[in-house]
Amino acid sequence: MFQTEAIHGTIQTNLNLPEKLLQMSNGTFVTQAIYVAAKLGIADLLKDGAKSSDELAKLTDVDAQSLYRMMRALCSISIFTEVDDRKFQLTPLGECLQTDIPGSMRAFAIALGEPWFWQACGSLLESIKTGKNVFENLYGMEDRSYLMQHPEIVLMLQGAINAFTTSLIPTMLASYDFSAFSKIVDVGCGQGALMVAILKANPTMKGILFDQPPIVQGAKHLLKAKGVAERCEIVGGDFLQFVPKGGDGYILKHILHICDDKNALAILKNCHQAMVDNGKLIVFEAVIPSANQPSLSKWFDLHMLLMGDGRERTETEYRELLAAAGFMVRKVFSTQAPVDVIEAVKV
Repeated sequence: MFQTEAIHGTIQTNLNLPEKLLQMSNGTFVTQAIYVAAKLGIADLLKDGAKSSDELAKLTDVDAQSLYRMMRALCSISIFTEVDDRKFQLTPLGECLQTDIPGSMRAFAIALGEPWFWQACGSLLESIKTGKNVFENLYGMEDRSYLMQHPEIVLMLQGAINAFTTSLIPTMLASYDFSAFSKIVDVGCGQGALMVAILKANPTMKGILFDQPPIVQGAKHLLKAKGVAERCEIVGGDFLQFVPKGGDGYILKHILHICDDKNALAILKNCHQAMVDNGKLIVFEAVIPSANQPSLSKWFDLHMLLMGDGRERTETEYRELLAAAGFMVRKVFSTQAPVDVIEAVKV
């Protein structure tokens, strides 16, 4: 499983236990400082070389002294480095906050720091007490309704998801051999970046992209630009109602974790019904490891608790869910990224 020693910054091993806990508790400021740096586009401003905090303040129209204090703090966790008095440059870690680069995490950093998400995080205690997500209490409606009324948030989240998916594509392609399939259906495909990569690597394969119409229509430009449009069909719809038929391979990438068991089972049954008799289902999710093993999946699970009805699951839970939908799990394996692979066959 992909592991992480700390969610926020670098935990110093030479600290005593109270100091170590204090450092972890200060993760609040780390998240917000990274968010502000991403929102201001600091990494983009430093991509061509070092700049002083005064220069950065003028370019971003913020207070120079306050910006310096934040930059100094971010240097302590290796986002930037101070190369001269009040002059900063990017580190390899900080480069991930640049816009439009492979592996960019800028959109994700912004999403995690925005007020609508931040306020939900502040209500974790309420979720723990009630076992429910906090969206309805905070905003007077469920998360889906809220997002429908705030298209700018949907756009931002889609950008974050696209960036995250793009960063994982090399790992997903290296971890699973898609060459045996003749037609792959990506269910809940987003903008289609994974499908494009699969089709580019397999010149005779055909594909179907399936997602909600406003989302999947955005894939047209990418398919055409990458030269695979003639081999890939675009279908709009609701995966809780149906899934396009005829594929021998079906992909569910970060879909099941946004669903409760009832809806996850409905999606799986739709995939089972749609695929050919010898079809396979490939699930990409962050599988929760057992016991005390560190894993980002355990923190992702708290996101799911706060924001909706979904959850991250253990291998056992995925096996039970897939079996209930008529699948038999053939193998489950981890990768070097925060995504695991489950291969299941139709029985």
